[in-house]
Amino acid sequence: MSEPAATSAAAPQTWQRRSMGQRLLRYALGLFIIAAIVQAARTVEVIPEFLYDAPEQMGDMLRRMWPVDWSYFGQAVGSALLETLHMATLGTLLSLALALPLGVMVAGNVTPNRLLNFVARLLLVASRSVNSLVWALLFVAIFGPGPLAGMLAIALRSVGFVGKLVGEALEQAPRGPIEALQAAGATRFAQIWYGYWPHIKPSFWSVALLRWDINVRESGVLGLVGAGGIGVALNTAIDLFYWDRVALVLITIFAVVIAAEVLVLWVRKRVI
Repeated sequence: MSEPAATSAAAPQTWQRRSMGQRLLRYALGLFIIAAIVQAARTVEVIPEFLYDAPEQMGDMLRRMWPVDWSYFGQAVGSALLETLHMATLGTLLSLALALPLGVMVAGNVTPNRLLNFVARLLLVASRSVNSLVWALLFVAIFGPGPLAGMLAIALRSVGFVGKLVGEALEQAPRGPIEALQAAGATRFAQIWYGYWPHIKPSFWSVALLRWDINVRESGVLGLVGAGGIGVALNTAIDLFYWDRVALVLITIFAVVIAAEVLVLWVRKRVI
């Protein structure tokens, strides 16, 4: 080790008090956070009478849910569950097909065109800014109630998530292989396929599995707005006050979410 490096390493650390401007800024941020919390609590409009009565109402609901109506699974829940899984899977596949070209367009090192970058980024932001339930409401109004509306809602909601991560992975790709392909006269498609794709492939499939897991969870509630799936069975049971059937649907959703989580973890460890 050289003498200057040793001297700098052995030099004691000196602590300095914050300046007056830094302290005022910290106090201002603290006051702003407190004011925001107070304002949020005021707009929630909590009714104390309902809070006092909530434990009793919750206990009454749980008593109505027991015993669980297991026979309802074969009547409606089983087919609705398969419909939910189909919606989540097809919606994820459609989102991957749409997100890949948008991810390529949004990456400035792959697509050096600011107009295309802006358009792709605008589409990805628009996809992420609208909740899946809102997308489902729009598609139910266009195509009518059913799993088609739910599948399209899942797909358009997922495009922004997957496309953003694909674009970021492309921008972080090393330049060495790309420059070698360019020097060899490779086409743009060859540069993407042989230079960028091997770098982003593990991240892409990890994101795809994660998004499918998220879509399985989200597709369970899209039926509440008429977009098909197990949410339709849940909404029907709630409307008819069949709380024993509500319990069965909730247990089924919970079991499917846990199974999807285990499956995704297994695939990531064994395949990716």
